[in-house]
Amino acid sequence: MFPGGGQPNMQQLLKQAQKMQQELAKAQQELAEAKVNGTAGGGLVEATVTGSGELVALSIAPAAVDPEDTETLADLILAAVRDANQAAQKMQAERMGPLTQGMGGGIPGLPF
Repeated sequence: MFPGGGQPNMQQLLKQAQKMQQELAKAQQELAEAKVNGTAGGGLVEATVTGSGELVALSIAPAAVDPEDTETLADLILAAVRDANQAAQKMQAERMGPLTQGMGGGIPGLPF
């Protein structure tokens, strides 16, 4: 039963659903265009990812490159990418959280 004993206005429900869909699409587009950085090694390695988690840039300072120790460089790269991805996930939660609350969890196909 619905409050007031009446049936919900289907047209109104459809409009609300369409509005939510538009807001979600807008938020997804904004996340895809936004860029966040992550660093490691005191800034020796910097990774840039989009708000949706796509790695789009990687910067490595010459001081980080030691031909005798590529393992440390690899660790710095992984740490910078992880740092950037954490920033992207935080951005996703901040932007998409209010839109997806009350939907019984996440939306299939979306990473939140």
